[in-house]
Amino acid sequence: MNFLDFIKAIVFGIVEGITEWLPVSSTGHMILLEKIMPLNVSETFMEMFLVVVQLGAVLAVVVIYWNRLWPLKRSVKTGGIKLSRSKVLLWCKIVVACFPAAIVGLTLDDFFEKHFYNYISVAIALIVVGILFIIVENRNQGHVPEVTKISDISWRTALIIGGFQVIAAIFPGVSRSGATILGAILIGVSRSCAAEFTFYLAIPVMFGASLLKVIKLGLAFSFGEILTLIISMVVAFAVSMAAIKFLVGYVKKHNFTIFGFYRIILGVIVLLASFLLK
Repeated sequence: MNFLDFIKAIVFGIVEGITEWLPVSSTGHMILLEKIMPLNVSETFMEMFLVVVQLGAVLAVVVIYWNRLWPLKRSVKTGGIKLSRSKVLLWCKIVVACFPAAIVGLTLDDFFEKHFYNYISVAIALIVVGILFIIVENRNQGHVPEVTKISDISWRTALIIGGFQVIAAIFPGVSRSGATILGAILIGVSRSCAAEFTFYLAIPVMFGASLLKVIKLGLAFSFGEILTLIISMVVAFAVSMAAIKFLVGYVKKHNFTIFGFYRIILGVIVLLASFLLK
């Protein structure tokens, strides 16, 4: 690995770490970045890289929310280990919310990747979801959400949120966090609660997607390619620690309209560039 490849790996990690949690589409940004700053890797590796690099970002969720997610706790009275009923219930709801995306991913992953993993599809998805964010936020002004705590999310609500996640599984520019947050807000979940539940959903979704890619493509890549993946994952983890904390603080005081405008502007720029460069 030369110095330029090292810098590129860091840039990819930074972009992944920021965009994985903001509702702007990490996969979409990574596809666009690969067009602008292609890595010196094989096509097969790039297919695996775009998915597995997200594990670095997901590990940040595990670290930040460990105490809220780890179901085992020590009893103060007996000193023994016991299961936390509320945390087990939360994990069950997370699993239920992952069913729709898992079914679609297992059956149609290759089809979607072939037809939609390109910068034109990304640009269109960026614009459409950006417009939806603005519409939903304007519609919800002054509206009091019905669900303000993670524990108040019902089985039905979890499944519906998971259904919105499917849209992101199909179109890479939609944004998994964007789709689930937008969907959650539409059905009466507060922004902060929607964002936190979206963070939790990423854990099984990203681990599952990464496992499928590794099973499908293997790990028979060059040392330089594996090193590129490791560097990008480490950087994505570090940047995600800051990005998650930023988003948690942001949603307490602001709505997502700014991200809607960002998506529209970026989508228009990509479409114009694609037509001008033909």
